[in-house]
Amino acid sequence: MALITLQTEHFRNLAAKPVNFSPAFNLIYGANGSGKTSLLEAIGYLGIGRSFRVSRHQAVVQHLQQKFTVFGGLDAGTLDGGGSNSGANSSGVSNPYAGNSDALNFGIPNSEPKAALEAGASSYAHRLGISRDVGLKETVLRVDGEPVRNLSALARHLPVSVIDPGVFDIVAGGPGKRRQFLDWSVFHVERSFGGAWQQCQRVISQRNQTLRNGRIDETLMRAWDAQYDLLSNRVTDARLVTFAMFKEAFWLLLGETDAAWANELKLEFYPGWDHAQPLSEVLVSHRDQERRMGHTLYGPNRADIRLKIQGRPVAEILSRGQQKTLVILMKIAQGMVLRPLGKQVTFLLDDINAELDSRHRQMLAEKLRLLQCQVFITSIEQQTPDTLWPGITTPDFKMFHVEHGQVTGEH
Repeated sequence: MALITLQTEHFRNLAAKPVNFSPAFNLIYGANGSGKTSLLEAIGYLGIGRSFRVSRHQAVVQHLQQKFTVFGGLDAGTLDGGGSNSGANSSGVSNPYAGNSDALNFGIPNSEPKAALEAGASSYAHRLGISRDVGLKETVLRVDGEPVRNLSALARHLPVSVIDPGVFDIVAGGPGKRRQFLDWSVFHVERSFGGAWQQCQRVISQRNQTLRNGRIDETLMRAWDAQYDLLSNRVTDARLVTFAMFKEAFWLLLGETDAAWANELKLEFYPGWDHAQPLSEVLVSHRDQERRMGHTLYGPNRADIRLKIQGRPVAEILSRGQQKTLVILMKIAQGMVLRPLGKQVTFLLDDINAELDSRHRQMLAEKLRLLQCQVFITSIEQQTPDTLWPGITTPDFKMFHVEHGQVTGEH
């Protein structure tokens, strides 16, 4: 699926009028503070349920307003199948890669968001909507005009992947960043993953409360361990399947580069404990350690993608530029995993001129062109297609200028 129309109401400084996009490339330029990133942020809300810039919903609501709305109209996109195999009313749970818990467990109040997109229902393959009343702390989610209870119903239609300055923490940051990166793919590959992971997180919370009680009731602890072991293996099995797919795509991409460090890179998935030993046994043998720490130390909450060169973390070996190349390849590999499933990823590339030199921008643009995904690229200066795809046929694209929240298409 591809986002072909977006409309917002009271979202940052964006004007409340529909904007029509290309299902392929959308080049967006404007001065700092004009609303370029806000436009990407609004798109991200339809696939992530939160901002990729800030943690609080209040930050995106226009001044003197207490409610914002984002609506999107989707078409089949540029891939055959367009991801139509994803049911809008899936029984999946909240989006597991959304880090802000406030963005996850949305209740459905009786009020309906209003937007002009509703009037053009027949022209879209699907319509997605999210409205948040920050005063009442209520959120409405809709797919094709019908209320849905979980963000997963939106996210499955619009897989959104962000490439902004913060994305490089996937390499340089802690394990949580890499778990989030992997789980984004697992969510879109394994439909049962979201439910299992959310249940697992609830059991972890209960275990942690029990561990912090001081004197542990061993009978109760073993009951939590049994549930945790069952759910942990479900989560880990789903991660292993998707990681194998990701690794295959990643090595294919890496083999096409001329990076000197590529042959030395080691990539492995760590499930969060020594997988050669049942988790239930690990938990019992480390009971005293977990009791002293007061929280769960082993299991899928400690999973990681380990990236090493010469036995050391890549962040200690690779330069900033080399790390950028690595992250770009990892992001593209995610898109490659989803493509055979008929899912078209929508990539949001925010201010790439500030982070990537021309060589990296061209590499990224060409890989995304071959991937046949939808792309939104922002920059301060107008980004002409010949600078992104020199010497080759320019893909389908639209150009937009943003000024004071007004998004204007250019020919």
